[in-house]
Amino acid sequence: MSWYQLFAFTLLVFCLSVVGCTKPPDYPIEPVIKYLGMSKKQLKQSSINADSLRVSFSFTDGDGDIGSNDSLSLFVVDKRDGFLSSKYKIPFITEAGAKNGISGEIEFVLFSTCCYFPDGQAPCTPSKTFPTDTVVYEIYLKDRAGHKSNIIETEPIILDCTK
Repeated sequence: MSWYQLFAFTLLVFCLSVVGCTKPPDYPIEPVIKYLGMSKKQLKQSSINADSLRVSFSFTDGDGDIGSNDSLSLFVVDKRDGFLSSKYKIPFITEAGAKNGISGEIEFVLFSTCCYFPDGQAPCTPSKTFPTDTVVYEIYLKDRAGHKSNIIETEPIILDCTK
């Protein structure tokens, strides 16, 4: 064996031993999410999905059981009234190879909502008296075992109530 081959072999064995000894991530079995951002911070009020933005967040899950073909996994709550405004299915993520947990990013579309008016005016009607409303959403995940993640919040979203 030449000097070069011996060096390459030693380097390969060293690299494999380092990779083999690297500790896998130690995530809790409950999903953990972290808010990353939104595509914009203003929407036109609408009850028929006329305007939207994208919300993104990162996640980790220790047992890798995120997503389902049969049930809802992502929940969005309007903090103005506590109403569960949106529910989404996250595609099934196979657990194969996920014994040490998984991590990733999720981006979803959040559609506009109606303005609420302090004087009792009907929601989703144009208002010159109250030209804007502000909404913040809480977001959380549930994995296939039913473990609920922490709750994150969007930044305030300004709703244009004039139309």
